[in-house]
Amino acid sequence: METIRALQKAVAASRVDQDRFQVDLATTQAYNEDLRRTNEELRRNLQNVEERTVDERAPPLPVRARPMPFSQVIMDTVIPATSMGLKVTFPGVENPKAHITAFHTQMMLSEGSDAVYCKLFMSTLAGAMLD
Repeated sequence: METIRALQKAVAASRVDQDRFQVDLATTQAYNEDLRRTNEELRRNLQNVEERTVDERAPPLPVRARPMPFSQVIMDTVIPATSMGLKVTFPGVENPKAHITAFHTQMMLSEGSDAVYCKLFMSTLAGAMLD
């Protein structure tokens, strides 16, 4: 008889534990559902922010048809083979007037038109000055 009573107590305790586990499971499921809803809302908000960021970006800069800002006449000018290579460069740290003086001195030695001067001057720039 004691065994039956012990088993009945064990069954009753088991039912109490089972009821408590059911409550815990329901609470956990409700919490998980809240987390799922919050997660979905955060994803939608992130997607909206990303879409707005794409819309608010500055339009891309137009690509220049030519890499240099010269007229077509200057671009079409052929540099004579007799012109000597320039030995001066200007990265922007020296005196710009000294650079122009050195450039003119070298250009006087090679005969050429103003268009040739323009094209060759660009080859003397370096670094930030070239940009």
